[in-house]
Amino acid sequence: MESVSRGSAFRKPLEESLRQALHHLEGLDARPVEAAASIEELRSRLAIPLNVEGLPPEQVVSDLTAAVEGGLLGSGGGRFFAWVVGGALPAAVGADWLTSAWDQNGVLFATSPAAAIAEEAAGAWLKEILGLPQHASFALATGAQMAHVTCLAAARHALLERRGWDVEQSGLYGAPPIRIFSSTERHGSMERAARLLGLGSSHLVSLATDANGRLEPASLDAALSADSNPAIVWLQAGDINNGAFDDFEATIPVAHRRGAWVHVDGAIGLWASAAPSLKYLTTGIERADSWVTDGHKWLNVPFDCGYAFVAHPEAHRASMSLRAPYLTQQTEAREAMDWTPEWSRRARSFSTYAALRQLGRNGIAELVEDCCRHAHSLATRIGRLPGAQLLWEPVINQGLVRFLDPRPGASDTDHDRRTDEVIAKIVATGEAFFAGTTWRGRRAMRICVSNWMTSEADVDRTVNALAAVLDSARAAAL
Repeated sequence: MESVSRGSAFRKPLEESLRQALHHLEGLDARPVEAAASIEELRSRLAIPLNVEGLPPEQVVSDLTAAVEGGLLGSGGGRFFAWVVGGALPAAVGADWLTSAWDQNGVLFATSPAAAIAEEAAGAWLKEILGLPQHASFALATGAQMAHVTCLAAARHALLERRGWDVEQSGLYGAPPIRIFSSTERHGSMERAARLLGLGSSHLVSLATDANGRLEPASLDAALSADSNPAIVWLQAGDINNGAFDDFEATIPVAHRRGAWVHVDGAIGLWASAAPSLKYLTTGIERADSWVTDGHKWLNVPFDCGYAFVAHPEAHRASMSLRAPYLTQQTEAREAMDWTPEWSRRARSFSTYAALRQLGRNGIAELVEDCCRHAHSLATRIGRLPGAQLLWEPVINQGLVRFLDPRPGASDTDHDRRTDEVIAKIVATGEAFFAGTTWRGRRAMRICVSNWMTSEADVDRTVNALAAVLDSARAAAL
């Protein structure tokens, strides 16, 4: 009876959680996308003295949902276009809830046999869908940042092993310095990965791009030939601002001829491989040495989930694997601990498995293509509004728009200020959420669509809201 009563202790808090979750999810269309509560309001509700006595768990859940009211972004809905934030598929949310209830440590087969086999299956499906070599190893990490660290750790091992250096045993003291070559358009996660791995941000080399934001093969060849140190070449599959793809067919052979390890940052764009109409963008990408993408972006699994893939499993495993006497090792099953930097880890395999099963091959392609279609519609329609300027027409799901100061003789600085003002005003309406960026020296509004919930109605609603903001701003300037 004691075990029954302990198990039943979960019923009321989980029922309350379900009620509150459905209230949130089913109300996304009606509520403002912006978080309306101020810092002071949230602190007054959440940063309270800790109670001396415990509280009923269902009350804690109810109090928490009341305290965060107005402090949550509507990022799960169809009108959130800032950064690259995906939504969450129903099956993935359900599996994620079960992951918490099951409370499995997904580090070893012994700690969760089901999680280990689900991860095996999900990894194989992902490689197939993304067009990557089936012999490649993989890891499920917290996101692209730690996936980059995982892949670059494998690269560090392989490159230094070629020079006769055991980095896992001897560290980096006295090791040959490793250079990382990339375009100027690289994401900031590259620098952080280099810092975490002891490679140093001073060893990052930025190379020129063409008009489309792609790394120039001739520039890469010249840079590699002038430096005899071990090298990593970091390529882009979907730039964070304009969605640009490097020319993999041209750049990867150049890098390999010079003995470099090729790493592909595909946090967004690697999913183009899953869509027939976009697959041409990733031609040749399978020849790289490692790849990264996110599940919590275009696959629409709940935060946090990223994927790392390495074409050289022996280097990947050597850089991550660890043994201890008390760890129970399974010889027949894949041990996640051999491939990830984490010791204790959430069983992310369940939500990834569920998302892939809900969508299937065709559903993944449709999700990616729909997001690209909506992004193109948003960017081009907003760009045609009076006072707006289209800076970058989306190649995939990323576009850039600028807003112009209507005053005669307005400078670039005036246009930059105007752009930030319009972004703030559209966000303040609660109708849609955008964020700004600086691209090629100019302020711009980024348009990113990566949520399965975004619809044509959301696009229409957003364009109409922006048109109203621009009309109001224009009238105020007269």
